[in-house]
Amino acid sequence: MSKKNVKQEEKNGKKKAKLADERFKITVGMVFIAFSVLLILAFISYLFTWKTDQSFEWHKVFSNPDYRVDNWSGKAGAWLANLFLNQWFGLASFSVPFMFLLIGLRLMRVRINSVGRILRITIISTILLSIWLGYIFNSAQGFLGSGPGGRHGLYVSEWLIAFAGKIGALLILLVFTMALIIFSFHKAFIYLVSLINKILSLLIHAFVKASERKQDDITHQPQEEETEDDDDMVFETEFPLHEPQGITNSHTIKTDDTKEEDVELTVSQPGENGNHDDELPAYDQLEDYDPTLDLPHFQMPPIEMLAKYETDNPNVSNEELISNKNKIVETLSNYKIQIDKIKATIGPTVTLYEIVPAPGIRISKIKSLEDDIALSLAALGIRIIAPMPGKGTIGIEVPNQNPETVSMRSVLSSRKFQECNYDLAIALGKTISNETYVFDLAKMPHLLVAGATGQGKSVGLNCIITSLLYKKHPSQLKFVLIDPKKVELTLYSKLEKHYLAKIPDSEEAIITDTHKVIYTLNSLTIEMDQRYDLLKKAGVRNIKEYNHKFIKRQLNPEKGHRYLPYIVVIVDEFADLIMTAGKEVETPLARLAQLARAIGIHLVIATQRPTTNIITGVIKANFPARIAFRVTSMIDSRTILDAPGANQLIGRGDMLFAPGSDMIRLQCAFIDIPEIESLTDFISFQQGFPTALYLPEYVDENASDLVEADLSKKDSLFFEAARLVVLHQQGSTSLIQRKFSIGYNRAGRIMDQLEAAGIVGPPDGSKPRQVFYSDEHSLEQYLNTLK
Repeated sequence: MSKKNVKQEEKNGKKKAKLADERFKITVGMVFIAFSVLLILAFISYLFTWKTDQSFEWHKVFSNPDYRVDNWSGKAGAWLANLFLNQWFGLASFSVPFMFLLIGLRLMRVRINSVGRILRITIISTILLSIWLGYIFNSAQGFLGSGPGGRHGLYVSEWLIAFAGKIGALLILLVFTMALIIFSFHKAFIYLVSLINKILSLLIHAFVKASERKQDDITHQPQEEETEDDDDMVFETEFPLHEPQGITNSHTIKTDDTKEEDVELTVSQPGENGNHDDELPAYDQLEDYDPTLDLPHFQMPPIEMLAKYETDNPNVSNEELISNKNKIVETLSNYKIQIDKIKATIGPTVTLYEIVPAPGIRISKIKSLEDDIALSLAALGIRIIAPMPGKGTIGIEVPNQNPETVSMRSVLSSRKFQECNYDLAIALGKTISNETYVFDLAKMPHLLVAGATGQGKSVGLNCIITSLLYKKHPSQLKFVLIDPKKVELTLYSKLEKHYLAKIPDSEEAIITDTHKVIYTLNSLTIEMDQRYDLLKKAGVRNIKEYNHKFIKRQLNPEKGHRYLPYIVVIVDEFADLIMTAGKEVETPLARLAQLARAIGIHLVIATQRPTTNIITGVIKANFPARIAFRVTSMIDSRTILDAPGANQLIGRGDMLFAPGSDMIRLQCAFIDIPEIESLTDFISFQQGFPTALYLPEYVDENASDLVEADLSKKDSLFFEAARLVVLHQQGSTSLIQRKFSIGYNRAGRIMDQLEAAGIVGPPDGSKPRQVFYSDEHSLEQYLNTLK
C-alpha cells in the first residue's frame, strides 16, 4: 500500500472519529433544537404578518439592510415561513419544526424509540395533510397567499379534481389516508377493528335474541290462553349451555294438581319419525362441527406485534473464524494430534468447528483437551462433541464474540413454523446452523425445563406459551398456569376467558396457592379419567381420533360426548411445590405424566434447583423431553440430562434440548415483557367465553370442615337448582354455577342444601353425585312439601 493511500485512510479515520465524537453530536443537536424554535416562532408570527411578508422582493430584502420585516424571527424567519407556509405545504408545515426538534434531541442522546419511523410518518403525513387542506379549503386561497394547504396542496388537489372529479378525489385521499393509518399505526388499527367487530357481534346477538323472544311470544300466545282456560301449569326448559351446533331440545311437561293420571310427558328430539314440515335432520347428517364457531370473530395476533432485535455485528467475521481455526489446530498439534480437515458452521451465539483427525488418533485424547482449547481461545462455554452423531467428525463449539439476539418474531415468522402442521407446534429458537427449531409438544409428550437463576428459563416458558397462542384458537387449547412465585405468569391472567382453565372455586386465573395447586392437579386427574371414559365409548385410542369423529358428527353430544381441547399445564417453580407439598403434588403429577398423553393433557414443569430430591426418578422417567439452560455444576447437568454439558453453556438463553436420546444446542428466542403485554392485551380485548374453562370438582376426602346445610334458610335458587339437576341427571356444582351465573361458594351451598334435602347424594370422588329423582313430576310433588 502506497504512502498516499495510507495518509488518505488516516485522514478519513480522523473525520469518522470527529463525527463520532459525543461533543460534536451534542453541539449539532443544540443547533437543530435552536433552529426548530426559530422556525416555530417564524411560523406563528407569519399567521399574523403574512400579507406584509409576501410583499417583499426577497433578493432585495437580504441585500438591503434598510428593509424591515415584522416577523418575530427576522428576515430569515419571514423568508422560511413564506417558503413553507405559502409556497410549499401550508399549515401542514408546522410538522417541520417538530422533525428538527426530534433530530436534535436524538443527537443529544435523549432516548427516543423509532426516530426513523416517526420521521417517515411525519413527512408523509405533512404531504397528505397539505393535499387535504387544499381540497377542503379550495375556495379560501386568500389565506396565507395560496390557502391553508399551500401551493403544493392547492395544485395537487386541483389536479386530482380535474382527473377524477370531486368525489373521485375524495375517495383517493381517503384510500391513501387509511393506508397511512394501517401501515403507521398497525396496533391501533387492529384494536379498532377488534372493537368494531365486538360491538357489531354484540348488536347482532342482541337483535337475534330480541327477534327470537318476540317470535316465541307470538308462537306461544295461543298456548298460554289455552293454559289459562284449562288451569294447567306449563314448565318449559331450554338448554343454552354449550349446546352443540345443529341440536335443539324441547321438553314440555304438563301437570294437573288434581288428576295424576292426566300427566303427559312430551319429548321432541331430532331424528324422530313424524310428519312435521320443520323436522331437523339426523345428527350424523349435519355439516362438520367447527369448534372455532364458539368465537367466530376471534382474530389470531399478528406477527407485527412482536419486536425486532437488530444487533450491530450479527455475523462472525472471517478474521474471528481464521483466528479460532488456527488456535484449535495449534493447540491440537502441541499434543501431536494432526487434523486432516476443519469446517465451521456459524450459529447465532455459537460457531461449530467440525474437525476430521488424522487416522490413528483416539477420540478420547481430543476429548480430554477441552480445557486446553478453552484456554487457548480465551473463551467460556467450549464444548466438545466426540463424535458428532451421524457424522464422521468431532465437533468443537466456540461462543461468538458478538452473539446475536434471536427474536421471537423471527422464529414465528419463519417458513418452518408457519407451514408446520403439528398438533402443538412450539418454535423454541435457532440451532447452531442458524435454522429455526420447531417441535411438537404433543409427541414429547411432557417437558422438563431446568436451569440456574437468570439463565433464560422464564423466557423459555414465555416462548412456549407464545408459540401456542399463535397457532391455536381458544376453543382448541387451554392453559393451566401454576406460579408459586406469583410474579412470573401473572401477565397471562388477562387470557382467563380465552385460553385459561381452572378449578371452579378459584378466584384468580393464575394458580399461586399451594392448596389450590393440589386441588387443581387432582382435578386434572379427574378430567383425565373422564376423557378416557369418552375415548372408550367412542372406540378410539387418542384425542386426535376422538375429535376427528366428533367433528364428523359420528359422536352424539346427547350421549355425553363433547369436543376436547388440548390442556397444557405449566408449572413455573416445581421445587417450591415439592418442598411445601411433597407427595401431595408429586403423586397426581406423576399419574398425569404417565397416562395423560393420549387424552391431550401435557405438562411443562420448570425448576431452578435441578437436584435429585426435586427431580426424582419418578419425574425423570415420565419426562423424556428435557431442556437445560446453564447450570453451575456437572452434577446438576447430569441430573437434568443424564449427561454433562449444561454446565458449559454461556447463559442468556443458550440451552441444550434433549427430545430423546440426542441433544441439540439451541439459542432460545427472546420475547420481552412489553411484547407479552401487547399480545395479551390484543387477545383479551376481543370477545371471549363467559368464564374460564372449569375443571371437574375435586372433593378432598380428608377435609374436616364440612358443615351440615340448614334447610330452614334455603337459597332463593334452591327450587330452580333442584329442577336443573333432575333434568340433567347430574349433580354438579359447576353446572349450577354456570346456569345461574353465580359464584362457586353460593353454588356449593345450594348443592349442600340439595344433599340435605335428599335430592342428590354425597360426593363420590371423581364420579358425579347421584340424583335420587328420575323425573320432574315426582320432584315437584316432593318440592311442594318443602314450600
